[in-house]
Amino acid sequence: MRSQIPTQLSSLSHGWACMGTGRAWCLPLLLGLFLATSTGCPAQGWGGVAVVAAQEPLPAEVRPVLQEEQGARVSQVVDSLLAQWDRPDSPGAAVVVIQDGEPIHLAGYGMASLEHGVPNRAETVFDVASISKQFTAYAVALLEADGALSLDDPARRHIPELPEVAEQVTIRHLVHHTSGIRDWPGALFMAGWSFEDVLSFRHILRMTYQQSELNFDPGEEYAYSNTGYNLLAEVVSRVSGKGFGEFTRKRIFEPLDMQDTRFLEDHGQVIPGRAESYAPDASHDLGYRRVTSNLTAYGSSSLFTTAQDLGRWMAHLQRPDFDRKEVVERLGEHGILNGGESIRYGWGQMVDVLAGWPIFRHGGAWAGYRSVLVHAPERQLGVAILGNTAVMDADGLGEEILRWLLEEGDSLGGGQEAGVGPVSAATGSGRADEPEPEPSWSPDAQELVEYGGRYRSPELDSRYTLRIQDGMLLAEHFRLGVQLLRPLRPDHFRAPGFGEVRFTRDREGRITGFTATQPRIRDLRFLREDGGGPER
Repeated sequence: MRSQIPTQLSSLSHGWACMGTGRAWCLPLLLGLFLATSTGCPAQGWGGVAVVAAQEPLPAEVRPVLQEEQGARVSQVVDSLLAQWDRPDSPGAAVVVIQDGEPIHLAGYGMASLEHGVPNRAETVFDVASISKQFTAYAVALLEADGALSLDDPARRHIPELPEVAEQVTIRHLVHHTSGIRDWPGALFMAGWSFEDVLSFRHILRMTYQQSELNFDPGEEYAYSNTGYNLLAEVVSRVSGKGFGEFTRKRIFEPLDMQDTRFLEDHGQVIPGRAESYAPDASHDLGYRRVTSNLTAYGSSSLFTTAQDLGRWMAHLQRPDFDRKEVVERLGEHGILNGGESIRYGWGQMVDVLAGWPIFRHGGAWAGYRSVLVHAPERQLGVAILGNTAVMDADGLGEEILRWLLEEGDSLGGGQEAGVGPVSAATGSGRADEPEPEPSWSPDAQELVEYGGRYRSPELDSRYTLRIQDGMLLAEHFRLGVQLLRPLRPDHFRAPGFGEVRFTRDREGRITGFTATQPRIRDLRFLREDGGGPER
């Protein structure tokens, strides 16, 4: 069921045009594909064929043969890894692998639409979720290069509606996830929203403007925040005087010939060629169900694109035009905390090491879409996987493919610059993960009685009723239903929707409320209300 555009490599017109939809990318053919670069040393090709250095041109009849052999080997590896999805009764993915600015593998696997029998192709459009962030960061870098903003601008200079607690938050903090601003998915869920509800960009901003506390002082720690990137999108719009979608289209997508890429600004927008989103469900035909998405969270998410276009994007990051080189170099920087510690995140990408080589990576997950973009600029290699099934480990697959490419070393030829070699360690993470506490308290129903009552979060304007039933403490919300608060120790519980729940008391020992803490939300306050009872 694999859908791949035929690659007739016996023709020297090889490139993005023959591997995609037939539209030329307007990049010249890199006849030195897979050849050794500035070192001038011969590299051994596949099958014992000696590949001479770039300054000694291969005979015209040899080049396409080597390209075809090497491309076929890469395709065999990718095909084997994606084989389980490559069926007419399964969703799947589109995959692009690039080297030296050219695609060496570009194919679709499985189905874009199980209902209509449409296969995934190189030009199928997917929601790539958080891969969006590097494009938002790039837009900020463009405006910085224009002199329109500074990374040290307070965010409130451009968005005065932000609360006073965000007074010290700068553009730099938002870019590197060091702002302390709460992440919206967990907060909106606690507020009673379902991820199948219509969640608009304006909903997210309104929630952010109501935040009464930060997770930490800006620049002190790292905590991933989708909200921060939504704010960056709003900054781009206000500074540029254009809608975020228009700005990114005119300044990024059109110049890079990413013709099938756009930020969704209306959840009802029709996107031609879009893959449906699926999750396994044995009770449905074919064993899958559709997973709907009504989200418009541009900046942090809501980027719709193709494998072809992400290949062009990676090629641009690895070989930028002269007038964009400074902007691209910005995206290679990582964040630094107030104390001087480097973190592994910067400019919408994770800075990491794979097989001893520096890489940049970011995954995406929303509804049933799963994606990853991972590339090694020093080796001129990159992989993007765009999937439409919730159980696909796109991150793991992308890493496995890139690791194989990196470890092939000389057999995959050039791309490595003189004087560049593997590195031994990645940068720090910014904050060590705290171990989860183990339960050490088993209260009876009588001990739980004092926790019952009605609680409200002023920040979220959301209420919960806590009640005891069958010896258990339950939290009930009129939209979300009931969830169990599992006791860990006195005044300390854990619940799926809240995370860690810690009750607060006054000087007389009476319970006054509780705080909810998740990895991206800390100490969100719920205050106890008198006269509580079941919500209606």
